[in-house]
Amino acid sequence: MPGRRSSPPHRGHRLRCLRSASACRVWGPQSRPAWEPPQPSPLLCRDMALQNALYTGDLARLQELFPPHSTADLLLESRAAEPRWSSHQRGLWSLTYKEELTTPLHVAASRGHTEILRLLLRRRARPDSAPGGRTALHEACAAGHAACVHMLLVAGADPNTPDQDGKRPLHLCGAAGSLECAELLLKFGAKVDGRSEEEEETPLHVAARLGHVELADLLLRRGACSSARDAEGWTPLLAACDARCASPADAEATTTRCLQLCRLLLSAGADADAADQDRRRPLHLACRRGHADVVELLLSCGVSANAMDYGGHTALHYALRGPAAALAQSPERTVRALLNHGAVRVWPGALPKVLERWCTSPRTIEVLMNTYSIMQLPEEAVGLVPPETLQKYHHFYSSLLALVRQPRSLQHLSRCALRTHLAARLPHALPRLPLPARLLRYLQLDFEDVLY
Repeated sequence: MPGRRSSPPHRGHRLRCLRSASACRVWGPQSRPAWEPPQPSPLLCRDMALQNALYTGDLARLQELFPPHSTADLLLESRAAEPRWSSHQRGLWSLTYKEELTTPLHVAASRGHTEILRLLLRRRARPDSAPGGRTALHEACAAGHAACVHMLLVAGADPNTPDQDGKRPLHLCGAAGSLECAELLLKFGAKVDGRSEEEEETPLHVAARLGHVELADLLLRRGACSSARDAEGWTPLLAACDARCASPADAEATTTRCLQLCRLLLSAGADADAADQDRRRPLHLACRRGHADVVELLLSCGVSANAMDYGGHTALHYALRGPAAALAQSPERTVRALLNHGAVRVWPGALPKVLERWCTSPRTIEVLMNTYSIMQLPEEAVGLVPPETLQKYHHFYSSLLALVRQPRSLQHLSRCALRTHLAARLPHALPRLPLPARLLRYLQLDFEDVLY
């Protein structure tokens, strides 16, 4: 429903209560006498019978309330979902529901009542009316009602009108069924790169942020700019890499959509290393959200694993500072990919903090420890791991604690020496070495669930 309430018409010239819409009949444009003044502002209707018929989709009742030659150019008042404090007199505040203005056309469009929408348009409802800040076209797009969108566009609704938040209808195409709505908007002249007024986002930014792969593909095929920047310098690729998981169960699906979007944007010419105003890059954000597949994709494009943001943080910092939800997305793969592409190792003094934070992901600890020739942990490190975690991963933590301040195996020392020798050439040189697959995986920090 429409959001903010706009300034009401002059109270002396509006009808405060209508018992039926038939009381709102006006002269038609061809039969209006020469002395008749212009059509008045929409009338305010508080007829509950009319509102009930609108909200329930009772077409038969509305046909009675809107007979031929009547008008549907009305305003309705609806209450906000939550009460708000408001001041009526100096020093007196009360908790009341804020009234918001809408129209019958908005109600029908938001609920997908196509036949009612057709009736209202025939009764001269204005398709671009926006008493609450949004047009009926905004409402139909936000709800994903393609049939209503088509009907409003045919009736002359403007596909590029911004709402009270500066968003155009194409920015609101994020619900189920919104792909067809977007196709209709573009067919009727919506600007594919039209920007929101405050954030300066394009519809492609919105599609990338919501993980809407099909919509992003449609926009790119219609000429959307894959490297457009919003007010904060974000590109659609940055928005895609920052996709959050609603829950651990949704982690795999979110990462899959993120990967598909990134491939789509990169194939359309998006810059894989474009930074925002804080110098955060797509790799930083993908590491923060734990999207291991996306991290590997970006590293394969040649982005630097050691690029810093404005605060001096690298991608490895982002990966190790990620949320607990990243545990469901294999953080060890992200860390391993970064280290195999030349990421600077963690400062040894910070390893106890890393152990404490990531102790429930022993493979993350394993891949980090396997980049050092000596176990860089204090003897009291055992106190950093909860007893239940020590018991659950007893085999691994027994091997780790046994190596504290002790020399590593000759095999491991040879791996460290070769990786140190290759240095910056590591990601390109290792795969080309004529070595057995098993030995190659070992050099690339394959997981063994034990340290030696």
